[in-house]
Amino acid sequence: MLGVTEAAALVRPRDELAFGFVSGQPAGVLEALGARTDLEEIVLYTGLCTQPYALLSNPAVRMVSGFFGPIERMARAAGARIDYLAGDFHGLERLLLRLKPRVVLAVTTPPDADGWLSFGTHAGAHYRPFVEAARDPNRLAIAEANPSMPRVAGLPDLGGHRIHVSEVDAWTTHDAPLFALPDVPASPEELAIASHVVAEIERGATLQFGIGAVPDEIASQLAAGALDDFGIHTEMISDGVMRLHQAGKVTNRKGLYDGVTVATFALGSTDVYRWLDGNPDVRMLPVSATNEPSLMRRLRSFVSVNACLSVDLFGQVAADHVGGRQYSGVGGAESFVVGASEAPGGKSFVCLKSTATVAGTRISTLVPRLPVGTLVTTARHHVQYVVTEHGCVDLSMRTDRERAQALIGIAHPDFRDELRATIG
Repeated sequence: MLGVTEAAALVRPRDELAFGFVSGQPAGVLEALGARTDLEEIVLYTGLCTQPYALLSNPAVRMVSGFFGPIERMARAAGARIDYLAGDFHGLERLLLRLKPRVVLAVTTPPDADGWLSFGTHAGAHYRPFVEAARDPNRLAIAEANPSMPRVAGLPDLGGHRIHVSEVDAWTTHDAPLFALPDVPASPEELAIASHVVAEIERGATLQFGIGAVPDEIASQLAAGALDDFGIHTEMISDGVMRLHQAGKVTNRKGLYDGVTVATFALGSTDVYRWLDGNPDVRMLPVSATNEPSLMRRLRSFVSVNACLSVDLFGQVAADHVGGRQYSGVGGAESFVVGASEAPGGKSFVCLKSTATVAGTRISTLVPRLPVGTLVTTARHHVQYVVTEHGCVDLSMRTDRERAQALIGIAHPDFRDELRATIG
């Protein structure tokens, strides 16, 4: 075992590093690397940072981010060298397997009695690249063991979500609390959106939830409701998934990965991290094993719930880039929209509040056309259900004119006449 400074010293002044999102980011090694003064050109492949690492302000460091969050937006605005890499979540795994960065970092549990390191709350796009780097004599796989990381199992035929300490090139330890999402109560609009979605979910559905108050509220309403026999096949586990399990509503009779809840990362409260530790009902899988649409077609009554920022009257969805600004990332949203809509009895829901406040002005999030400079996250021919606090509409069997009329019907009443005027 090395100290974090010694582990960071294994990085060359000119090097390429890859590491995971959120809890998959080795804070100890990154802080030690940020203290070095000999860096010449370092490229970091990651995304969704949870803290403003000093490393990001070093002009010798360039971050290639697969998903922006507040830290990336703030650092980029301050002049940091941060570029967005367009790709869905499982596409990022393929890219890293092709790019083969020399150093791959991961956060793990400490070794157990038999020497196994668990990747805990994060498999994502970096588990397979890490294992590949560990097997390559010309590359480095460095593990940062965090005693706060829960031990979560995987599936044996997908690597088990673990690696033996003898297989890594180096490992260090850094004890830090895992990043936890703040507990923000759902707004009245979010409660209404969740209720509209819950009304469309049937007993026995397989569920996927994105990030945010709406998916968690949907899970909470389902946990308190009469329906049961649910399966969970999701990108992210948060508190809502835990509540469904605790309410006895999950049987995981899905048609794929039966008997266990599967995800590729977890992000929630400290309660959900404690619940995950050693939980036999949960498996953490590489992102290509959860986010591939062809796999989702095997799932029973698959329901996907994700959020977006704006929808135009053709049904085009903007979820990651608005007004010429990179806001977040494609992530798994597009994959789950496609997968759920193609699964037998499946339904995909794209959710948004009907208005937003920009520079002190309230605007409609349902617009005649996406503004110039806005990039489409989900194409209109993939979109099924769109939901606001004013209702839920299925666009999949509607013509262009019918789509526009249906979307206007769930726009905020203050903007409906204005929107109708644009379609004649």
